Amino acid sequence: MRPAKILLVEDSPYDEALALKALRGVAAVERVDTRRDGAEAIDYLFGEHGCAQNDPPSLVLLDLKLPKLNGIEVVRRMRSEPAGQRIPVVMMTSSIEQRDLQGAYEAGTNSYIRKPVDFTEFTEAVQLLARYWLGLNQVPQPTTDRIPRR
Repeated sequence: MRPAKILLVEDSPYDEALALKALRGVAAVERVDTRRDGAEAIDYLFGEHGCAQNDPPSLVLLDLKLPKLNGIEVVRRMRSEPAGQRIPVVMMTSSIEQRDLQGAYEAGTNSYIRKPVDFTEFTEAVQLLARYWLGLNQVPQPTTDRIPRR
């Protein structure tokens, strides 16, 4: 597994703490940056000092029900920016509504996971997600070389 930075967008302090604890158990996780609402996530990625262009996260773990901008709107904005199109996004939510599931995938979410309520299951789910997206999943490397024009 390659060293990775994760963006965790979660408004629940309890779920944030659980996710951070679970991610400490994944060797490839070098750093986890957290944001509490959708607007903060977009600013983190694309704001004045945004990291999406030069140092994007390897994975975004995103809650659906967020203040300011919900998770679906965050994904839509990410996918509208070239630097946000290749960042894997996992929507983690307690919602079982089909319209939320449908909307998340239509916006460009890579995976939609229902948050387990059991502590052990939640920890295992977060660790499994991180291992898959950071270790098994293959992503194209950005190309910096251009073909010269004549």
